[in-house]
Amino acid sequence: MALNFDKNQDNLVPAIIQDVRTKNVLMLGYMNHEALEQTMKTGKVTFFSRTKNRLWTKGEESGNFLLVEDIQEDCDKDTLLIRVTPEGPTCHLGTDTCWGEDNKITYGFLSDLEGIIASRQKNASGDQSYVASLFEKGINKIAQKVGEEAIEVVIEAKDAHDDRFLNESADLLFHFLILQRARGFSLDRVVDVLEERHKAVT
Repeated sequence: MALNFDKNQDNLVPAIIQDVRTKNVLMLGYMNHEALEQTMKTGKVTFFSRTKNRLWTKGEESGNFLLVEDIQEDCDKDTLLIRVTPEGPTCHLGTDTCWGEDNKITYGFLSDLEGIIASRQKNASGDQSYVASLFEKGINKIAQKVGEEAIEVVIEAKDAHDDRFLNESADLLFHFLILQRARGFSLDRVVDVLEERHKAVT
């Protein structure tokens, strides 16, 4: 790793810290050559603290270490991306990240959709919302809808109508998310199972 520590007058390079699993950015710190060497040697993220004017291992006081999984340099060789597994909150204020965000996995619009489904279940009535009406009819009806949509996906997969196949796939995924909610689960749990299966065969 040939980083250009001389690019800045203080001989420091920024180090972006990212959770290897959630992909969330946890914090930003600065490293000199010695801090990088210490990080690579110990497997725990070590910065050069500008306030303490010394090397500082994140977690040396709190116990909330950042365990290194991967280190990459950027194209200009003056910035680091360090993927870690955090042991506890990252911020000194006790939050998961230095931006006050929860460090949890999100799946873009699918996570937003899960939130909408949860809101409909809690706050809407069956005459106001299709989703709420399904919850009112119970899990058997929801499971039936998933089965019906699955059959539609299979039928459309055998035809050449791409739009119909994609629309039926969307219907299946939508109703599956509703079924998950009815059973008290979220998409995270399904992904966990897939990850565990992947680890078992690799």
